[in-house]
Amino acid sequence: MGGAVKENNRTTIHYLAAGTLGLTLVGCSGGSGDASSPGDYAQTSENGVSVLTPDGAIDPTGTWNVGTRSGDYVHVAGMRGIDPDTNELVDGDLERVRQGFLNMQTIAESEGATLQDAVRLVVYVTDMDEHRPLVNEVQEELWGEAMYPPRSIIEVTALNDDDIFEVEGTFYAPVEDD
Repeated sequence: MGGAVKENNRTTIHYLAAGTLGLTLVGCSGGSGDASSPGDYAQTSENGVSVLTPDGAIDPTGTWNVGTRSGDYVHVAGMRGIDPDTNELVDGDLERVRQGFLNMQTIAESEGATLQDAVRLVVYVTDMDEHRPLVNEVQEELWGEAMYPPRSIIEVTALNDDDIFEVEGTFYAPVEDD
């Protein structure tokens, strides 16, 4: 039995390694990744995970992208209150929270999703008592009376650039059949 377990472990490690290598991004079509040209993405892995680079999105500041498409799902990276025109944080706490949600919305909409298509949100704030009410206010403003997605809100010690807020989301946006 020990040999079978050892062989299963080797097989599992082999598949994990192959899966990791499979996620290495290949190809470069130079597309914008917007919904007007589905399948025209900056980069796509062998397994079909595509990097999103929509017009109007903020510029990534490091080794990350603003979002990916994986099948019928759009995954948006943590968005903060950065003005996409200047790549600088906007002034004011409420304005910063609103801008973070708008940045997330831009990426989701580039793939045909709306805020009502959010299947999960994760929000990070540096002060729960002070910033959670702002998050609720902005969500009420942007979602209206539509259904709200499941959300986790987590207080953290710090965020990049001493920001107060960050939101990430997953959206359902079925790929249209050609």
